[in-house]
Amino acid sequence: MSRSSESDLGGVSGLSVVVPSVNRFETLSRTLAALEAQEGGVALEVVVPERTGATTRSQVRRRFPRAIVIPVEPGTPIPAMRRVAFKASSAPVVAVIEDHVIVPPDWAARLRGAVSEEQPIVGGWVRNAATDRLIDRAAYLCEYGHMLSPLPSGPAEWLTGNNVAYHRSVLQRFGDVIDEDRWENRLHDAAREAGVPLQRRTDIEVGHAMHYQSAVEYAAQRFLYSRAYAGMRLAGVGRARSLIYGLAAMALPPILLARIVKNGLGMPEARADLAKSLPMLSLFVVAWALGEVVGAWVGPGDALGRVR
Repeated sequence: MSRSSESDLGGVSGLSVVVPSVNRFETLSRTLAALEAQEGGVALEVVVPERTGATTRSQVRRRFPRAIVIPVEPGTPIPAMRRVAFKASSAPVVAVIEDHVIVPPDWAARLRGAVSEEQPIVGGWVRNAATDRLIDRAAYLCEYGHMLSPLPSGPAEWLTGNNVAYHRSVLQRFGDVIDEDRWENRLHDAAREAGVPLQRRTDIEVGHAMHYQSAVEYAAQRFLYSRAYAGMRLAGVGRARSLIYGLAAMALPPILLARIVKNGLGMPEARADLAKSLPMLSLFVVAWALGEVVGAWVGPGDALGRVR
């Protein structure tokens, strides 16, 4: 990981990596260490918008002095943290991961090589790297169940938000969309509608290494994410439509659970975890649906700033 010269970062090999810090330093440090170990000659700039406090910032500056740490207020939503980091970055290509994502040594070189002005948005794959405990495996099944069934590399309708890179021209062109401080799907949808292609590269893979203390903790996070998503999506649409959306969301648990099970059964390596985690998955999809109902009926509240 290097804070390279402006000329290096402005050249063909420059890559900025945005890593919002919302968890403990122990979690973040593994991600930054993996970035520090990158191979392939990419001039790397790591930008860390940090909301957990002075202790973590001090630890990052001491252990990873070349990282660019940007303090933000506690409760700053992750999309807003990304926006701040986009503006602070300087490379021609900007990648986004999360503070619990572990990248392989060739990740930066692969991702940087995949992005160009002709192919300005490229997203990779997310595998589960938190495999020791059933709660973490169940959380992965819930959050990434749609990625269990093999999807092809090539043009895509959607991309994951924690292993994706943008040519700077995209950030400049859609700056007003980014300033809305919404999740990456808003930017991706706006780009597609404007004729900008999304490209999926399943060979550019990262590991999702998020650990949860309990099923209740993850269910709470699923509720917060869903409430924020529904509340922001329905802002200004009118009371009647919000009421209908909330009522429809009450039917989501069996639909969501069936989708996770279907995708899991299609992957032999996931079947054992699927069977063991069904009780937890049932809790998770109920929390998911409840978040959508609450977000539709009373708005997002402060949910987005509590998602991590």
